[in-house]
Amino acid sequence: MDEVVKIINDIKAGNIKPIYFLMGEEPYYIDKLTEYIEDNVLQEHERDFNQTVLYGRDVTIEDIVGNAKRYPMMADRQVVIVKEAQELVRTIDKLESYAENFQETTVLVMAYKYKTLDKRKKLVKLLDKVGLVFESKKMYENQVGTWIQRVLQGKGYSIEPKANAMLVEFLGNDLSRISNELNKLQIILPKGHTISAKDIEENIGFSKDFNVFELQNALGAKNQLKAYKIAQYFADNPKDNPMVVTTSLVFSYFVKVLKYHGLKDKNPKNVASALGISPFFVKDYDVALKNYPMRKVSAIVAGLRDIDVKSKGVGATSLSNHDLLKEMLVTIFN
Repeated sequence: MDEVVKIINDIKAGNIKPIYFLMGEEPYYIDKLTEYIEDNVLQEHERDFNQTVLYGRDVTIEDIVGNAKRYPMMADRQVVIVKEAQELVRTIDKLESYAENFQETTVLVMAYKYKTLDKRKKLVKLLDKVGLVFESKKMYENQVGTWIQRVLQGKGYSIEPKANAMLVEFLGNDLSRISNELNKLQIILPKGHTISAKDIEENIGFSKDFNVFELQNALGAKNQLKAYKIAQYFADNPKDNPMVVTTSLVFSYFVKVLKYHGLKDKNPKNVASALGISPFFVKDYDVALKNYPMRKVSAIVAGLRDIDVKSKGVGATSLSNHDLLKEMLVTIFN
């Protein structure tokens, strides 16, 4: 994120590169940078004649170079943007000739999403020398909560830890999807508002009481009644609560409890770092640590592996979601 801010600040300051090659598995920042260049490098009245948007599936490298080699009309520069440039993966090396003899009055943007080029390739070295190569890496899930806080803070909002955890739990590290949901909340809620779990439930559609996050808490606290109620809700709403996802998240939870047992340094700050969780939730894992000895957690993890296999239809095609959820709870509580 800091690198993205620097690139944008450089453009604002007039330090504009002739080529921007934006690549990587995380499309969010590639889209954001492409959008910023599209909206800000040229003035509005210059765009009709000097801004061209192409799509990788519809053009060749020769088409791109042909457009990039043109001179601007009644402007200092032109912008050529190639979206979905990853469609040109087989011929992308042909861009070398343009990088060696680029048009100084053109800003060429290649949005090469979901893939990366080998940085040892001649093309990448050339692009990095004359322009800018940016790699947008997937964010780890334990980093997403902090990212959400920073994004909201920059827009004048804050978020409760539980609401933040719900977003990460349900949306994972899909930054584009998270950003879309945050934008919805910002339309509805006034600036300065602290986003709560209730806001998430009412405006995004996640139940604050019946979700895997609450199921984990119930399991950790050995609250069987609450756990069975949530499991019944999941069984009644299988489309919103796929068994494969539920099993995976509960398995991940107990793996973290097992890891916690093995930590020598149980300082909350170290625990949060080692488990990849927010410090706010360490106390919930403390409860689980007391309720489940290490040997029991090991047995639970082994049992959940078997249930995960069954949830994928291997060797237990006749079992319903309800039966699998019941088996999961019996495995944990017995």
